[in-house]
Order: sequence, then structure tokens, then C-alpha cells
Amino acid sequence: MARLRNFFATRWGISGVGAFIGVLAPLLQKWGNPGNMGICVACFERDIAGAIGIHRASVVQYMRPEIIGFVLGSLIAAHLFREFRPRAGSAPIARFVLGAFAMIGALVFLGCPWRALLRLAGGDGNAIFGLLGLIFGIWIGTLFFKGGFNLGRSEETYASVGWLFPLTMLGFLILMLIFPGIRGETKSGVLFYSVTGPGSMHAPLIISLLVGLSIGFLAQRSRFCTMGAFRDLILFGETHLLSGILALVVSASITNLIVEQFHPGLINQPVAHSMSLWNFGGMVLAGLALALAGGCPGRQLFMAGEGDGDAAVFAMGMIVGAGISHNFGLASSPKGVGPHGIAAVIIGLLVCLFIGFTMRKK
Repeated sequence: MARLRNFFATRWGISGVGAFIGVLAPLLQKWGNPGNMGICVACFERDIAGAIGIHRASVVQYMRPEIIGFVLGSLIAAHLFREFRPRAGSAPIARFVLGAFAMIGALVFLGCPWRALLRLAGGDGNAIFGLLGLIFGIWIGTLFFKGGFNLGRSEETYASVGWLFPLTMLGFLILMLIFPGIRGETKSGVLFYSVTGPGSMHAPLIISLLVGLSIGFLAQRSRFCTMGAFRDLILFGETHLLSGILALVVSASITNLIVEQFHPGLINQPVAHSMSLWNFGGMVLAGLALALAGGCPGRQLFMAGEGDGDAAVFAMGMIVGAGISHNFGLASSPKGVGPHGIAAVIIGLLVCLFIGFTMRKK
């Protein structure tokens, strides 16, 4: 057990996890998930928000088992390796707001950092602008770190606090089993299901859940984090986490070539738009929000599985942010940025800068 624990802390360990994700994500696409969206934490949380009726965009409503698996897989790993540590209390309202704006920025781009990498691995050149924006937003975050920015320290708390978010995910899974989708029906019991669009495209439930559980388990062990990879490179010149990111892109690219899903270009890419400035701008907002919150969307889910109540608050902020995005016309579509998406990015950047400047120890 100790040897396994130490392996995942090595460069080979995190590279292996990145390669594992890079292979499975394109396969999930092959098995039914949307194009260049084998895994997208932001998009999948958006679909969950639609499934429980937080928004009514009928084309993006589905209870994504991958997200449930991420949390429960991390929970299993944390308990197995005695790393389940219930903690909370570090500026929860700020984390909630950062989560909401991270989602808003991601939905202007149409993807989280994971999907930006997977879009690139599928040949979508628009992802380059998103990744540049992500790195720029994280760089701004590092300036705040150097200036003393700190959301405060989480404190040990009741075990029930650490269990609440995983139990919520388990509850979502139970609801999905009780009220499965019915072909051609937009609602089954209490859950909404897309019959057209990205929400209607999904791999079989059991496969999606098993993939989510395995990734959640391995990512919890390796501390896999896209935002952390760029943050550590910028702040310290450290490439440990970055090796996992590079392994993901390489393995996903190879897998896409093998299964004939690599289609290079800027136009007519699946679930994407070619408004380069706002692909960049949306991810600047997402990158800054993620940096200030201390983890990418996936890492936040894995930490929530470990019992981190603050990460759970951030994840809930993202789910609510998805509802706001679609209810208020902020989210993009393949036609371009939503009618109020540009204003939302500007407002989000101002809010993140306000949080960054006002929450400094120095």
C-alpha cells in the first residue's frame, strides 16, 4: 500500500494518470459522448444543472455519471489511504462566487481546462486561444499570490460535513436509476433529459460511471490538476504536474488518430465556436477564478470527495453558475457567444479582481 502511495507521487505516476485520462476520454466520445467532449467537468456539471431543472436549455440536460464517479472514486481512495479529512470554513461565499464565474467563463469558451486540452487533441485549433487565455488568467492569479492573496485556512470539522457532497452525488445516481431516461421524453419523474443536442449524447451509464470512478480514484492519489500544473510552472518552474497534462494531450491525440476522431481545423468543430477573442477572454476569466480558488474543476471535485467542504462549495457554485449562464443568455453555442456573454466575462473579471485585491494578508 505504501509503495502504491509513493508511486502516484512520482512523475511517472502522474504521467500515467494523465495518459489514462487521455485514452479514456476519446473512447467515451467513441462510445457516445459529444464530439471532443469525452470528459468536460464544466459541461457535465452544466448538464447536471439541467437535469435537476436549474436551467431549462433542453439540449444540455443529463445526469452525467462521470461527475458522480469523480467524487465517489476520490472518496473511496481517500478512505482507503486514510486521507479523508473533513474540513471547511475558508471564505465559502467567495469560493461559491468564484465557482459561478469559473463556470460562466468556461461556458463562454465552451469547455473547462480538461476539454480545452481534449479539443486540442481532437484537432480543434480554437482550443489554442482558450488555453492561452487559461494560462494568462492563471498568471494574473499568481501575481495575487505574490501579493499575499489568501482565502484563509480551512479548519477540521465534523465528519458529516465531508460526507454531504459525496452523498449528494450518490443521491443523484439513485435518482437516475429510479428515473431513467425514456426515449423521446424530455422528463422522467423528477429529472430532465435532452432528446437532441449534446445532452442527448452519452456513453452507456455503467461505462461512464466506471470511467468516472477510476479517474476519481487515480486523480485523488496523484493530485492531478490542470490549473495547478500551469500555476506551479509559472511560480516555481516546477513541471511535475505539467507532465500529467502533457501525457493527457499526447495519449488523447494518439487515441483520436486511432479511432479516427482527429479532425484539424478551426471551423465546424463539434460544440465549439470560432470567436477567438472570446475563446481567449472566457478562459482568462475561468483561469483567474480557478487560480484564486486553488484548483481546476476536476481537482475541486476530487478534493470534495476527500471531505473538503470548501471545494464542495466551489463545485456547487459552478452548478449554479451553469444555471445562470443558460437562463441569462451568457453561454455560447456553435453560433457564437451568447447575447450577454461578453458583458458577463467583463463583470466576472472585475469581481475576481475585487476578490484578489481585497483578500490579501500583506
